[in-house]
Amino acid sequence: MKAETYPFVVRPLPYEYDALVPVQDAETLTFHHDRHYKTYVDNLNMALSDYPELQKLSLKELLTTLDHMQEPLRTAVRNNGGGVYNHELYFDSMKSPVGQDPSGQLAAAIDRDFGSYRQWKDQMKQAAVSKFGSGYAWLLTDKEGKLSIVQTSNQDVPDLKDFTPLFLVDVWEHAYYLQYQNRRADYVDGWLTLINWRKAEKRYEER
Repeated sequence: MKAETYPFVVRPLPYEYDALVPVQDAETLTFHHDRHYKTYVDNLNMALSDYPELQKLSLKELLTTLDHMQEPLRTAVRNNGGGVYNHELYFDSMKSPVGQDPSGQLAAAIDRDFGSYRQWKDQMKQAAVSKFGSGYAWLLTDKEGKLSIVQTSNQDVPDLKDFTPLFLVDVWEHAYYLQYQNRRADYVDGWLTLINWRKAEKRYEER
Protein backbone atom coordinates (compact mmCIF):
# COMPACT_ATOMS: atom_id res chain seq x y z
CA MET A 1 0.00 0.00 0.00
CA LYS A 2 1.20 3.52 -0.79
CA ALA A 3 2.58 5.38 2.23
CA GLU A 4 0.67 8.39 3.45
CA THR A 5 1.01 10.74 6.39
CA TYR A 6 -1.20 12.89 8.62
CA PRO A 7 -3.96 13.75 8.12
CA PHE A 8 -4.89 10.21 7.17
CA VAL A 9 -7.92 9.76 4.92
CA VAL A 10 -10.51 7.06 4.48
CA ARG A 11 -9.50 5.08 1.42
CA PRO A 12 -12.39 4.02 -0.80
CA LEU A 13 -12.99 0.35 -1.35
CA PRO A 14 -11.23 -1.01 -4.47
CA TYR A 15 -14.57 -2.53 -5.55
CA GLU A 16 -18.30 -1.84 -5.19
CA TYR A 17 -20.05 -2.52 -1.89
CA ASP A 18 -21.89 -5.48 -3.42
CA ALA A 19 -18.86 -6.93 -5.23
CA LEU A 20 -18.24 -9.65 -2.64
CA VAL A 21 -21.77 -11.06 -2.60
CA PRO A 22 -22.72 -13.72 -1.55
CA VAL A 23 -19.72 -14.13 0.77
CA GLN A 24 -20.07 -10.63 2.20
CA ASP A 25 -23.26 -8.68 1.72
CA ALA A 26 -23.34 -4.97 0.96
CA GLU A 27 -24.77 -4.06 4.38
CA THR A 28 -21.90 -5.72 6.24
CA LEU A 29 -19.25 -4.20 4.01
CA THR A 30 -20.79 -0.73 4.17
CA PHE A 31 -21.05 -0.84 7.96
CA HIS A 32 -17.51 -2.20 8.29
CA HIS A 33 -15.87 0.31 5.93
CA ASP A 34 -17.94 3.45 6.45
CA ARG A 35 -18.36 3.19 10.20
CA HIS A 36 -15.68 1.08 11.86
CA TYR A 37 -12.71 1.82 9.61
CA LYS A 38 -13.60 5.53 9.37
CA THR A 39 -13.72 5.78 13.16
CA TYR A 40 -10.14 4.49 13.41
CA VAL A 41 -8.99 7.05 10.83
CA ASP A 42 -10.72 9.88 12.67
CA ASN A 43 -9.38 8.82 16.05
CA LEU A 44 -5.82 8.43 14.75
CA ASN A 45 -5.89 11.96 13.33
CA MET A 46 -7.24 13.26 16.63
CA ALA A 47 -4.48 11.50 18.57
CA LEU A 48 -1.77 13.03 16.34
CA SER A 49 -3.25 16.52 16.14
CA ASP A 50 -0.98 17.94 18.87
CA TYR A 51 2.20 16.11 17.79
CA PRO A 52 3.63 17.82 14.67
CA GLU A 53 6.83 15.78 14.94
CA LEU A 54 4.81 12.60 14.38
CA GLN A 55 2.60 13.97 11.62
CA LYS A 56 5.33 13.50 9.02
CA LEU A 57 5.58 9.75 9.72
CA SER A 58 3.84 7.13 7.61
CA LEU A 59 1.44 4.68 9.19
CA LYS A 60 4.08 1.94 9.15
CA GLU A 61 6.65 4.28 10.71
CA LEU A 62 4.20 5.17 13.48
CA LEU A 63 3.50 1.53 14.24
CA THR A 64 7.20 0.60 14.32
CA THR A 65 8.18 3.45 16.68
CA LEU A 66 5.57 2.91 19.39
CA ASP A 67 8.27 2.24 21.98
CA HIS A 68 9.44 5.84 21.61
CA MET A 69 6.02 7.29 22.47
CA GLN A 70 4.75 8.16 25.93
CA GLU A 71 1.40 7.06 27.28
CA PRO A 72 -1.44 7.68 26.57
CA LEU A 73 -0.32 8.53 23.02
CA ARG A 74 1.29 5.11 22.56
CA THR A 75 -1.95 3.29 23.28
CA ALA A 76 -3.97 5.64 21.07
CA VAL A 77 -1.62 5.12 18.12
CA ARG A 78 -1.37 1.37 18.67
CA ASN A 79 -5.14 0.95 18.78
CA ASN A 80 -6.20 3.44 16.12
CA GLY A 81 -3.14 3.26 13.87
CA GLY A 82 -3.38 -0.50 14.00
CA GLY A 83 -7.07 -0.25 13.21
CA VAL A 84 -6.33 1.84 10.12
CA TYR A 85 -3.48 -0.39 8.92
CA ASN A 86 -5.36 -3.64 9.49
CA HIS A 87 -8.57 -2.50 7.83
CA GLU A 88 -6.81 -1.05 4.80
CA LEU A 89 -4.92 -4.29 4.23
CA TYR A 90 -8.05 -6.36 4.82
CA PHE A 91 -10.19 -4.47 2.32
CA ASP A 92 -7.34 -4.36 -0.21
CA SER A 93 -6.77 -8.12 0.02
CA MET A 94 -10.19 -9.22 -1.23
CA LYS A 95 -11.86 -9.39 -4.62
CA SER A 96 -14.95 -10.87 -6.19
CA PRO A 97 -15.09 -14.65 -5.46
CA VAL A 98 -14.06 -15.99 -8.84
CA GLY A 99 -12.21 -19.08 -7.63
CA GLN A 100 -8.60 -18.05 -8.15
CA ASP A 101 -5.71 -19.92 -6.50
CA PRO A 102 -2.14 -18.87 -5.68
CA SER A 103 0.49 -19.20 -8.37
CA GLY A 104 4.14 -18.45 -9.04
CA GLN A 105 6.64 -17.90 -6.24
CA LEU A 106 3.98 -17.63 -3.54
CA ALA A 107 2.35 -20.92 -4.51
CA ALA A 108 5.75 -22.62 -4.37
CA ALA A 109 6.43 -21.08 -0.94
CA ILE A 110 3.07 -22.31 0.37
CA ASP A 111 3.85 -25.86 -0.75
CA ARG A 112 7.33 -25.63 0.78
CA ASP A 113 6.35 -24.15 4.14
CA PHE A 114 2.96 -25.80 4.73
CA GLY A 115 3.15 -29.01 2.69
CA SER A 116 0.36 -28.09 0.27
CA TYR A 117 -2.23 -25.43 -0.47
CA ARG A 118 -4.84 -27.62 1.23
CA GLN A 119 -2.77 -27.86 4.40
CA TRP A 120 -2.15 -24.12 4.38
CA LYS A 121 -5.88 -23.49 4.01
CA ASP A 122 -6.67 -25.74 6.96
CA GLN A 123 -4.08 -24.00 9.15
CA MET A 124 -5.23 -20.53 8.10
CA LYS A 125 -8.85 -21.39 8.90
CA GLN A 126 -7.87 -22.86 12.25
CA ALA A 127 -5.92 -19.72 13.19
CA ALA A 128 -8.89 -17.51 12.30
CA VAL A 129 -11.59 -19.63 13.92
CA SER A 130 -9.63 -20.31 17.12
CA LYS A 131 -8.64 -16.69 17.78
CA PHE A 132 -10.19 -15.94 21.16
CA GLY A 133 -12.11 -12.67 21.20
CA SER A 134 -11.36 -9.97 18.65
CA GLY A 135 -8.37 -9.93 16.33
CA TYR A 136 -6.90 -11.23 13.10
CA ALA A 137 -5.17 -14.18 11.47
CA TRP A 138 -2.32 -13.21 9.12
CA LEU A 139 -0.16 -14.74 6.42
CA LEU A 140 3.31 -13.22 6.72
CA THR A 141 6.64 -13.55 4.95
CA ASP A 142 10.05 -12.80 6.36
CA LYS A 143 12.77 -11.16 4.31
CA GLU A 144 14.02 -14.55 3.06
CA GLY A 145 10.57 -15.53 1.82
CA LYS A 146 9.62 -17.99 4.57
CA LEU A 147 5.88 -17.93 5.29
CA SER A 148 4.12 -18.08 8.64
CA ILE A 149 0.60 -17.81 10.01
CA VAL A 150 0.12 -15.70 13.13
CA GLN A 151 -2.72 -14.39 15.26
CA THR A 152 -2.96 -10.91 16.74
CA SER A 153 -5.41 -9.51 19.26
CA ASN A 154 -7.50 -6.36 19.06
CA GLN A 155 -5.81 -3.98 16.56
CA ASP A 156 -2.24 -5.11 17.18
CA VAL A 157 0.02 -5.65 14.16
CA PRO A 158 2.87 -8.14 13.66
CA ASP A 159 6.49 -7.00 13.67
CA LEU A 160 6.51 -4.84 10.54
CA LYS A 161 10.29 -4.44 10.65
CA ASP A 162 11.00 -8.13 10.11
CA PHE A 163 7.84 -9.35 8.37
CA THR A 164 5.73 -8.33 5.38
CA PRO A 165 2.00 -9.05 5.74
CA LEU A 166 0.54 -10.67 2.63
CA PHE A 167 -3.06 -10.52 3.88
CA LEU A 168 -5.19 -11.01 6.97
CA VAL A 169 -8.68 -12.13 7.90
CA ASP A 170 -10.61 -9.91 10.29
CA VAL A 171 -12.39 -11.93 12.98
CA TRP A 172 -13.82 -9.05 14.96
CA GLU A 173 -17.55 -9.72 15.16
CA HIS A 174 -18.38 -6.54 13.24
CA ALA A 175 -16.68 -8.08 10.19
CA TYR A 176 -19.29 -10.83 9.90
CA TYR A 177 -22.01 -10.75 12.56
CA LEU A 178 -24.71 -8.96 10.54
CA GLN A 179 -24.61 -11.76 7.97
CA TYR A 180 -23.28 -14.81 9.81
CA GLN A 181 -24.23 -14.13 13.46
CA ASN A 182 -21.97 -16.40 15.56
CA ARG A 183 -20.98 -18.70 12.67
CA ARG A 184 -17.38 -17.53 12.41
CA ALA A 185 -16.26 -20.75 10.69
CA ASP A 186 -18.77 -20.19 7.86
CA TYR A 187 -17.53 -16.62 7.44
CA VAL A 188 -13.90 -17.79 7.29
CA ASP A 189 -14.76 -20.49 4.74
CA GLY A 190 -16.26 -17.80 2.55
CA TRP A 191 -13.42 -15.36 3.11
CA LEU A 192 -10.92 -17.93 1.83
CA THR A 193 -12.60 -17.63 -1.58
CA LEU A 194 -12.16 -13.83 -1.62
CA ILE A 195 -8.36 -13.65 -1.31
CA ASN A 196 -6.83 -11.48 -4.01
CA TRP A 197 -3.91 -13.78 -4.75
CA ARG A 198 -2.44 -11.49 -7.40
CA LYS A 199 -1.97 -8.72 -4.84
CA ALA A 200 -0.61 -11.20 -2.30
CA GLU A 201 1.90 -12.48 -4.86
CA LYS A 202 3.06 -8.93 -5.58
CA ARG A 203 3.56 -8.24 -1.87
CA TYR A 204 5.52 -11.48 -1.57
CA GLU A 205 7.77 -10.64 -4.50
CA GLU A 206 8.38 -7.09 -3.22
CA ARG A 207 9.09 -8.05 0.40
